[in-house]
Amino acid sequence: MTEHSYDVIVIGGGPAGLAAAKSAKENGGNVAIIEREPRLGGILKQCVHDGFGLIRFGEKLAGPEYSERYIDFVKELNIDAFTLTFVTKIAKEGDKYIITAVSSAGIEKFITKSIVLATGCRERTAKQVFIQGTRPAGVFTAGTAQNFVNLQGKLPTKKCVILGSGDIGLIMARRLTLEGAEVEGVYEVKPTPSGLTRNIHQCLHDFDIPLYLSHTVTRVFGVDRLEAVEVAKVDEKMNPIKGTERKIECDALILSVGLIPENELAENLGIKINGFTKGPDCDQTFMTSMDGVFSCGNALNVFDLVDYVSECSEAAGKNAVGYTPSGKNVQIKKGKGLLSYIPHRIDLTKDYSKVLLFFRAAKDMDKAELKIMVNGKEAFSKKYSCLRPPEMQRLEMDFTALGIKENSEIEILVEEK
Repeated sequence: MTEHSYDVIVIGGGPAGLAAAKSAKENGGNVAIIEREPRLGGILKQCVHDGFGLIRFGEKLAGPEYSERYIDFVKELNIDAFTLTFVTKIAKEGDKYIITAVSSAGIEKFITKSIVLATGCRERTAKQVFIQGTRPAGVFTAGTAQNFVNLQGKLPTKKCVILGSGDIGLIMARRLTLEGAEVEGVYEVKPTPSGLTRNIHQCLHDFDIPLYLSHTVTRVFGVDRLEAVEVAKVDEKMNPIKGTERKIECDALILSVGLIPENELAENLGIKINGFTKGPDCDQTFMTSMDGVFSCGNALNVFDLVDYVSECSEAAGKNAVGYTPSGKNVQIKKGKGLLSYIPHRIDLTKDYSKVLLFFRAAKDMDKAELKIMVNGKEAFSKKYSCLRPPEMQRLEMDFTALGIKENSEIEILVEEK
């Protein structure tokens, strides 16, 4: 067994982990990255479309270009990166954490004062959305289809149906069309699209790909290979409406039905998971309910922009260096009109003069107002001309101006005007 000792261990070498490691190193920490894949970069390695980096770098970058910039930062700072290394266990011993991992060299042991969980997220599968029928080849998640086309140079379909209007599904609708495949349509069970507005226009409208809202796939057909799918309209409770079924011949069904933050390591440590974001409950420093363990990126909350992933991850990495234990915390309650938000609490013993607040509205709103209530009284408000659940909003706020005390009650809500 090989033993290593660091001030900060970042688990995950995608955009979140790279940004966290860079920041921790720049703030004086001895840092290492543990990555289970053979190369750093995470999911961005297969995202060859542009649109990344508009906020962070002020220019349009492809996914690999964006991740390569942070990989270069990591190399320039001489940050150790352990690739093809899989974490199997984390245990706390006194004021330190012992991380056990398996690599090509055997069992590796890492001793550290603090951990940044940057483990990303995974896609929901056909089993998780209860599609009936047989189990033929040709049912892919959007990310798997993207990997086939962009990394392996293989076209997995000639004619397909896409279920779900998440951003990866929209991007793959365009990508497959450009590669010569026919996309019969994108079907979304909700009455509104799940992806960014720009992707609806650039990936569907510009290529005349139809979007069917309040529709879902109810059944698949085929033995060895997918031969057809059945689609149907759904009611307001998202239940299929009898008599609206339609059979579509195709050789692939591509699923873009949501992402799940990967938090098995956090759960095994007993870290509190937030019921709305499905990531760890965190304070304004991105520290979880366990002292010395931080979370960032899509493991904390599924972001729509990698620029925001990098920003919150850099904050988590900085705060992981020389962190102070959790002190007097005031929980933030989720009010009406809000889908999710971070942070979930304010630690009054730490700086809360510049808090990064990210939130999503629960539904489409043309005119809306964000309000922060302290002890039932409005302490802050901001008006928005348009809010949509897929589009995360970012605010940098001075929470000290809200007059928060140890026994204060804080609630965040969104009102439609």
